[in-house]
Amino acid sequence: MENNAEISALVKLLDDPDEEVFHHVEKKLLEYGGEVVHFLENAWEQSFDGLLQERIENIVHQIQFKTVKEDLNLWYLSGAFDLLQGALIINRYQYPDLDEQKVINQLEEIKRDIWLGLQYEMSSVEKVKLINHVLYQQYGFGGNTKNHHDPQNSYLNQVLESKKGNQISLAIIYSTLAQKLDLPVYGINLPQHFILGYIDDSKQEGTEYGVLFYINAFNRGNIFGKHDVDQFLRQLNLEALPEYYRPCSNTDIIRRVIRNLISAYENAGATEKVAELTELQNIIAEK
Repeated sequence: MENNAEISALVKLLDDPDEEVFHHVEKKLLEYGGEVVHFLENAWEQSFDGLLQERIENIVHQIQFKTVKEDLNLWYLSGAFDLLQGALIINRYQYPDLDEQKVINQLEEIKRDIWLGLQYEMSSVEKVKLINHVLYQQYGFGGNTKNHHDPQNSYLNQVLESKKGNQISLAIIYSTLAQKLDLPVYGINLPQHFILGYIDDSKQEGTEYGVLFYINAFNRGNIFGKHDVDQFLRQLNLEALPEYYRPCSNTDIIRRVIRNLISAYENAGATEKVAELTELQNIIAEK
């Protein structure tokens, strides 16, 4: 309770015209971290003072951004096992108050609809065609070709709402659904493109890197083979390196989400966001 009294007293001083007093108050509030957000949001709602509201928004953002950095660091250091978790942490950067359970429930609903159609004797290709049917025809997901540089294409909650995303956000949704159904579909980090591979470890010898076939989540789950990847790399005049054919790590995928966001915000001239996302990028940079 003692903390509550001090926090309330500090919040009341936030509109002090003396910059030095304000910076002292700001520093103290930032030290408290997440527990002051509720007080600050209440003060913002009760205020008609533009400067005070701006100061509050800035402090709340700093606290929330610090939490995102800590969460991302923890995810990375603990092995980055859960791709969906990594994507949700990046989502928190723009949507800190998001009900993440809603995102998880939306994915569970799509997963259930795929599961209802799955049959034991189906081939790998048939299983993927079933995912494609549910995701692209039943739910209406698709690549955002009209507004490809929109940062919203990279935030999962927005993609699930609008049913439009970029290559990587659609691939994250696709592979998350597949893996929840025990289907071995993983991301592959192609230059200028992001695709998925259906992996069969038992055929590691006979197939290239254990990939049975490739899937383009941006193009309605189109299935294609290694020769198409060869041709794509030739068009770009790139050497056919092994990492262009085999699954990449979850960390690689989240790095690429951040890179896409940086590029989208650079296009929009949002320099502060570019600087903050660069900080996030550095947390999971290749050491």
